Amino acid sequence: MFYVDYKELGRRIANRRRELGLKQWQVNEMAELSDKYLSNIERASSVPSIDVLMKLCEALETTPDALLLGTQRGEVEQGVFADAAAQKVKSMSAEQAKLALSLLDWILTLK
Repeated sequence: MFYVDYKELGRRIANRRRELGLKQWQVNEMAELSDKYLSNIERASSVPSIDVLMKLCEALETTPDALLLGTQRGEVEQGVFADAAAQKVKSMSAEQAKLALSLLDWILTLK
């Protein structure tokens, strides 16, 4: 079950806002929020709706993943891929795993 930690969400919003050098009033204007609403969200006094969350993402140039989970979409996907790859390697013979690692080494040289 997924649980939203609203204090953590507020902290992430505040941190992202500060990273961009924005004041609360500026984000309120950009996201078309009423005065003090962002302050309430950042302090976890108010729970933002999905619509408000999406407006904040746009204003803060970020994704819902970053605000809700503290990760970027690519990080989540990379973790899923790594787990899937690990499961496949576990089912391989020693020779197959050796070949797979050689292939991965070759792919890494393509950067």
